[in-house]
Amino acid sequence: MPHDWRDSLRFAADLALLGILVTLACLPVVTAGAALGAGSAALHRLLSIGRWPTAAECWVDFRTRLVPGLFAGPLVLAAGWLVVVDVAALRRGDVPGGAAVVAAVLLAAALGAGFAALVVGLAGSPAPHSVRRAGALAAGRPQALAATTGVVLVVAALAAFVHPVLLPVLAGFALFAVHAVLFRLNRLEGVRR
Repeated sequence: MPHDWRDSLRFAADLALLGILVTLACLPVVTAGAALGAGSAALHRLLSIGRWPTAAECWVDFRTRLVPGLFAGPLVLAAGWLVVVDVAALRRGDVPGGAAVVAAVLLAAALGAGFAALVVGLAGSPAPHSVRRAGALAAGRPQALAATTGVVLVVAALAAFVHPVLLPVLAGFALFAVHAVLFRLNRLEGVRR
């Protein structure tokens, strides 16, 4: 079947809607883990079986991830706040180290964000323990962590340039980019075996 430009436009609109819905579900902060996991599960289902999940399936995905993901949002906010405080203290000169330590803190923060993106991407599959699986994947295949960190850095750069109203739309495309990276790594792994 030939590919039509309207298919690409429809898919882009679906990703934008996914980003908006995930962002809205993340607003209470304690629901961020469940919202990102359910959004990741929706993308996983689309990429593996070729269709978006129904609203009932999304609700079940969200509900099952709510309690396990309760601390994800507050934990990410606390980590981001600590990075901002550290960088501010280093730039003011309150803490010794200067530009080299600022660069090290920002590199560690970028790698942490890349690991979080890896966890979110793996949370979409039905297999449990996405944090453990992400740790094993990052240890065994460091290029996976480097790729998701790259995705996070590109998304952060784009977020600086787009209008704030479009940030939820960007979230849907970022989630897809993480899944595309994981799909590519899995495909390369299958070729090597």
